[in-house]
Amino acid sequence: MNNGGEAKHGPSSDDPGDPGARRAEWFRYYSDKRIGQQWFQLHLLDGLAVQSVLEVGPNLGLVSALLANAGFDVTTLDMLPSQDPRPDIPHIQGELTAIDSAQLAGHDAILCCETLEHLPWDQVQEVLQKFRAAGPKYLVISVPYMGFQIDWRLYLNAVTARSKFSFKKLNFLRRFQADHNDPWGHKWEAGYRGHSLAALQAKIKAAGWHVERRDFTSPTRSVFYLLTPE
Repeated sequence: MNNGGEAKHGPSSDDPGDPGARRAEWFRYYSDKRIGQQWFQLHLLDGLAVQSVLEVGPNLGLVSALLANAGFDVTTLDMLPSQDPRPDIPHIQGELTAIDSAQLAGHDAILCCETLEHLPWDQVQEVLQKFRAAGPKYLVISVPYMGFQIDWRLYLNAVTARSKFSFKKLNFLRRFQADHNDPWGHKWEAGYRGHSLAALQAKIKAAGWHVERRDFTSPTRSVFYLLTPE
């Protein structure tokens, strides 16, 4: 599981106890491309009656650090041991598809970003139902979104100029091609044929959730949902 925006489900380095390896992975993974997506996870909790948060798929702990520094009580969940060096953040180690909903209970909000796409499509609704049974007031989820979109950015000043351009089209006509040689990789992404936003939202509704808010981020192209129990 991860919290960033592309396939990153397995261990983050060959030796996570090596400070140099950890630092190198931080600089590699938490790039300027992803940092806005990390911030947005916290932003969706702004103004909500939330104190305790269960973060699913914390990766190296950047969002955990943001939550803790903003005054939230944070617990993390992953199939891997905690990769966060701080001992004051409780960690639950377990496989999301196998863990009991009672182990997820006791939190005002569950945050599950850039994780569901690592599970088979036919297991997504079951996991969303498990979150519902855990009884949080809010659920925040995000998954990669590859539907039609254009992102163009231009920066100019007196001495420099730079631009970025991204254009995604016609993915709704194609099936997502999963890399079956990568057990940690994405199994699906929203926007491809058979995995439309409507299909994802149907799973959300069938699992007992109501969509309070839907947002999109770029250049890490993801769709976010703020959900409440129906």
